[in-house]
Amino acid sequence: MSNAPPSDLDRLAARIGEGRTDLAASEAAALRLRFPRDAEAARLHGIALFQLGRLDDAVAALDAARRLAPASTDVLCNLGSVQLARGRVGDALRALEAAHRLAPRHPAVLNGLGNARRAAGDDAGARAAYAAATTAQPDHLGAWCNLAAAELALGDAAAAERAARQAAALVPGHPEPLFVLGHALAAQHRHADAAAAYAAGERSAPRDPRFPYQCGLMAEERRQLAAAAAAHARALALDPGFDAALGQLVFLRRQLCDWTDLDRLSRELRARVAQSRPGLSPFAFLAEPAGPEEQLRCATTHARTIAARVGDARAQRTPPVPRGDARLRVGFVAAGFGNHPTALLVVAFLEALRALDGASIHLYSTAPDDGSAMLARVRATAHAWTDASAMNAARLADAIGAEALDVLVDLDGYCAGAMPEAFARRPAPLQVNWLAYPGTLGAPWMDYVIADPVVLPAASRAHFSEQVAWLPRCFQPSDTTRTVGMPPGRAECGLPADGVVYACLNNSYKVNPASFERMLAVLRAVPGSVLWLLSAAEGADLRLRAEAERRGVAASRLVFAPKLPQADYLARYRHADLFLDCAPYGAHTTASDAIWAGCPVLTVPGATFASRVAASLNHHLGLPELNARDDAGFVALATRLGHDAAGRAALRARVEAARASSGLFDMDGYARDFLALLQRMVARQRAGLPPAALE
Repeated sequence: MSNAPPSDLDRLAARIGEGRTDLAASEAAALRLRFPRDAEAARLHGIALFQLGRLDDAVAALDAARRLAPASTDVLCNLGSVQLARGRVGDALRALEAAHRLAPRHPAVLNGLGNARRAAGDDAGARAAYAAATTAQPDHLGAWCNLAAAELALGDAAAAERAARQAAALVPGHPEPLFVLGHALAAQHRHADAAAAYAAGERSAPRDPRFPYQCGLMAEERRQLAAAAAAHARALALDPGFDAALGQLVFLRRQLCDWTDLDRLSRELRARVAQSRPGLSPFAFLAEPAGPEEQLRCATTHARTIAARVGDARAQRTPPVPRGDARLRVGFVAAGFGNHPTALLVVAFLEALRALDGASIHLYSTAPDDGSAMLARVRATAHAWTDASAMNAARLADAIGAEALDVLVDLDGYCAGAMPEAFARRPAPLQVNWLAYPGTLGAPWMDYVIADPVVLPAASRAHFSEQVAWLPRCFQPSDTTRTVGMPPGRAECGLPADGVVYACLNNSYKVNPASFERMLAVLRAVPGSVLWLLSAAEGADLRLRAEAERRGVAASRLVFAPKLPQADYLARYRHADLFLDCAPYGAHTTASDAIWAGCPVLTVPGATFASRVAASLNHHLGLPELNARDDAGFVALATRLGHDAAGRAALRARVEAARASSGLFDMDGYARDFLALLQRMVARQRAGLPPAALE
């Protein structure tokens, strides 16, 4: 029982409540010297030290309070909170479980126990604790918010929404229920409703940068890119250290071709990557003028964040045991099995792999069924198909683990729709990074990356966390069943009646100032030529035209093509004389499309995977001379071809001939080589050998 004067203890509690924690800590230390057997003085001292960030000292004070008052639930709850803040999840659980035994229906104890269980990766146990807390105290705002978060973690977004709305009804306008409500609505793909919840939160808490940041993400989901950029700028204005907001703002500026202050923002972004700051998107960072070592650091930092979110779940998972069938059991996970560039690349390969009968193909589709003919075609290649669009990462990992696969292939990496948290739970004994994400994932749970010696030279291995498995051909497959029809006339396509047509139908974020200047240099050197670009969002076309005028090229020489159905888009390449690639993030699927349609692709291979895909395509096509050594060589070759109609015709004829003879589009051969590579991986694993580079 306390022997310190109640007035002194009340004054300490008031100091802490007022945020005067420095004063509270010093007064509590003095009070403990006077009353060393007073548990409450030690407890309040611990709380003050906790709020000052002196976590080890706070634990020492609270341990002293616990020895003095071992049956105090308040002390045990405080101790659990501090241990959680220290990352000592096991110690936190022990303290809160002890409190729970003493007071099994105490709402604060139950809420704290839920927090500790969530930190330990026990989302189901956390949900049970939070639900019990709301039963014990129906107006416990924090428990309702936490229950919503636990439901989200368990993949039940509808239940999360119900809990969040219950919390919001308790204190209308309170920001925390609005924040978790927005998450619950976003998880149901109700992006407009989620945006409304976040906007209400921003009005309620105008100094909280989380809300404009989330508003920005929802605007991006609805392709309202200018609004998204403005929202992320608001978040940065509130918190200049908000790394994720900076990363999103830079990427949005690139998509909008709004290069205002872009060099400074890009330098700041790279500086934060160099500091291993979390929250930065590795995919967006691929578009920055950064080297492969920077990309590795960005990816590694991101992977550590994912590992922290997964927590102890990976350690709790029973390692899957492959069945050892004669046929390999191979899983592919993707958000792009429908009407998507990924499907266009893999569908013919999967058909050829199925025909080989050397692998049992398990496909996990993480995007909703779009009803497309492409999705039906991809699905037909599978021996087992799983619609994982409603699964969270934990459920997906469980579903994959139940299949006892030999190899699991990630087709998304860190691209939109990816689920790296599922791979972090290690649902398969071998896990492979392939195709959609052009770089390293920096993740200890990925064993291999599949590449080829051009796109990923041996000298670049040091910048990949995965072991490299090299195919003896271009790493990128393609759909070879497509026909290239006849396009409408040039006038209908917006092109002049004559003149050389240079094309760059890359996404707008790849058209950076340096790449644009390289293209304009070609236009300046070839009178009457035009540059055919893919029309982009919200004023980007006008910005590029204005920039061309500023750099001495008439705006009318830029022609913008709308996004079209695949067949119509492919046919347009018959009007293109030469595709001009970008750097450092070059054409990938788009380069393959152009070559398939007979249009040669000119590129400058750089130091990163993302900058070398077109170079690999050209090399394996048998046209390495289209891989210029530098920008000057790029401009010189494009200019020479612009003045040589016969040379352009001969080059196009060579592309057409090589398309059939080079092996670049031989999907039967690709499937054989790919399967052989997987078999080598599995043979090492079955022999008890670690992953190693496979040449």
